[in-house]
Amino acid sequence: MTEFLIAFNDEWVPDYAEEQMAERFAAVKALRSEMKDAGVLVFTGGLDDSPAFSVDASSGTPVFTDGPFVETKEHLGGLAVVEVADEEAARLWAGKIAVACGWPQEVRRFGAATQGPEN
Repeated sequence: MTEFLIAFNDEWVPDYAEEQMAERFAAVKALRSEMKDAGVLVFTGGLDDSPAFSVDASSGTPVFTDGPFVETKEHLGGLAVVEVADEEAARLWAGKIAVACGWPQEVRRFGAATQGPEN
């Protein structure tokens, strides 16, 4: 099994009316249940607007700073991690997420070294 990241940037989210967004949330909630039942969901979540911070330990000591202050197009809005047999299955679930959300998704495969300690 392989883990895939399915994510979107905030700029891809249409300017939906409140009731349209409520419909999207209901569709995503139903899809999350479907993904759990299928045994493919590792994690999913949306990010809020709280301030971000960075840490740089290249000097040997962690230094924390406010930010990053990224351009809107670089702002991660939410993500799902799925564990599926192959890219075809990742495409299936990414397509379902895109339909439920109503906006584009980006799909990336995790490298083998980033998977659990059993690998």
